Amino acid sequence: MPADPTPVLQYINGFRFSKVMFAAVELGVFDRLQAEPQTADSLSSNLGLHPSATQRLLDALVGMELLARDGSQYSNTALASELLTSSSPNRMTGYIKFSNDVSWKLWSHFENAIREGSHRWKDAYGWDQPIFSSFFADEAAMREFLMGMHGYGVISSPKVVRAVDLSPFQHLVDLGGATGHLPIAACEAYPELRAIVFDLPDVVPVTKEIVGQSLVADRIDVVAGDFFADELPEADLMSLGRILHDWSDEKIDRLLSKIHQRLPEGGGLLLAEILIQDDRRGPDWGQMQDLNMLVCTEGRERTLEEYTALLKRAGFQHVTGQVTGAPVDAVLATK
Repeated sequence: MPADPTPVLQYINGFRFSKVMFAAVELGVFDRLQAEPQTADSLSSNLGLHPSATQRLLDALVGMELLARDGSQYSNTALASELLTSSSPNRMTGYIKFSNDVSWKLWSHFENAIREGSHRWKDAYGWDQPIFSSFFADEAAMREFLMGMHGYGVISSPKVVRAVDLSPFQHLVDLGGATGHLPIAACEAYPELRAIVFDLPDVVPVTKEIVGQSLVADRIDVVAGDFFADELPEADLMSLGRILHDWSDEKIDRLLSKIHQRLPEGGGLLLAEILIQDDRRGPDWGQMQDLNMLVCTEGRERTLEEYTALLKRAGFQHVTGQVTGAPVDAVLATK
């Protein structure tokens, strides 16, 4: 009996689905339809696109359940309105544009990443190091990327902070906390908790804006700093959300040791990272992100056992991990 070809056919099509969504965001399709439903002819005229090609794109987006069609009128689904429009506070458009403009080019050199075991910034851009800041020299570009990561965090952080018990702690410092989605979720879940978001000076204005719009803004401060170079704020709980997966073991060891020294006895460190299964059979999105880290950074995704080894090497004990069902999982270690 012949093998079922479905997985291979799905994988052949996988990049096409991604590019269709990326292009629709880039061309402004979802933003235009958020204002009002339109026909393909009207939309193509408004956006300066080819009429027939536009209809084919819109029909594909209907099949992907990102658009709805009523007769000849196309409109956004609720999912597209929340995540794919530039006006939504939970938008992921910045991360999508980074994926389209930057990651897509890096992934075109994926074979070399496997051959050499290193990121592809040299192949794609002529740089020896992954210099993300080169893409964020423009304030608007940085803001859009941060908001894209915010949309990712809004999906995950509420589950991360509830996956482990943070009630024994009084003061959280989120290192590299970006828009503050994790401290916001933590303060919402634990009414006695206070928090600080600690991130680079260029990020702080966006952080203050987003934190200021939250219902727990009175319990969250924002402090500018570099967690590698500067003294860390005092706290009995620190967190790193999607930070460690960017860096080499050497840099991780340095950062974890610094955190361990700063925390009091009984203090905790919360990691929000994807947990690869112990047998390395999944989850599939974690494995794909692991390969993305190979292409884009000097880091990787890890199993709970691998995170435990890193944490204990820095002096932490009693490491526990919980799969959240969200795109990011939770690891809690205590000193």
